[in-house]
Amino acid sequence: MPGTLHAQLLDLVCGAFLLAAVVVLWLRQLASIVRVFALQGVALAGIAALLDGHDSRWELLAVAVGIGLLRAGLLPLLMRRALTAVATGPAPLAGDAGGAGGAAGSTGAGGAGGTGHHYAEDVSEARETQPLVNIAASLLSAALLTLLAYAVARPLVALHPTPATRALPVGLAVVLIGFFVLVTRRRALAQVVGFLLLDNGITATAFLAASGVPLIVELGVSFDVLLAVLVLGILTTRMRAAFGGTGIDDLRELCDR
Repeated sequence: MPGTLHAQLLDLVCGAFLLAAVVVLWLRQLASIVRVFALQGVALAGIAALLDGHDSRWELLAVAVGIGLLRAGLLPLLMRRALTAVATGPAPLAGDAGGAGGAAGSTGAGGAGGTGHHYAEDVSEARETQPLVNIAASLLSAALLTLLAYAVARPLVALHPTPATRALPVGLAVVLIGFFVLVTRRRALAQVVGFLLLDNGITATAFLAASGVPLIVELGVSFDVLLAVLVLGILTTRMRAAFGGTGIDDLRELCDR
């Protein structure tokens, strides 16, 4: 592949990779956030594949296929299942008891009111309703974090300026944005996405800085991430059953008590 075309494709894929992280900050529907995360997994696999096309290393191509299957396929599937389980899961025991009492006292309007209350809870669980930072401030923060990443990475790029290292700030920016999502979202599943954005940024930084990582290292990291998502998926379902929601404010109130 000609060097100019390779650099342009790599810049395009890295731009899509960064754009996906910014779109996550803009969205509120958790299902849409999961879909955007899957697209970012495709872009990450594209980064690895383009590095392979430039360096002719079959090991990186195998890593690219594995990343595509895991981060654009399996992880979003697990998150969608967790989201479905949370949105349709059982309400807390106290709420069920109150609903039963209301049904015993009034079989007409009371039953309809109870159904509407549970429906509202299900809808709220599918959205990030009250983040700590609003959309406008989140997008402005993403721009500032991207500028910070470019400033920090400038000395590293100057050491060995290549198309891959010149895209290094993109990986660092996604790391910072992922951490920002992790600390500003209140829904547990949104925080899971922030953790995975953070991991995607670290993986992209490793690829761009070192033209890829050994296959065995990437497999080990991927299995760790998969295990973490499985555990977090179970945790969010149990939170829904225990507290009636997945907001971290419930856990803070529990600690205060």
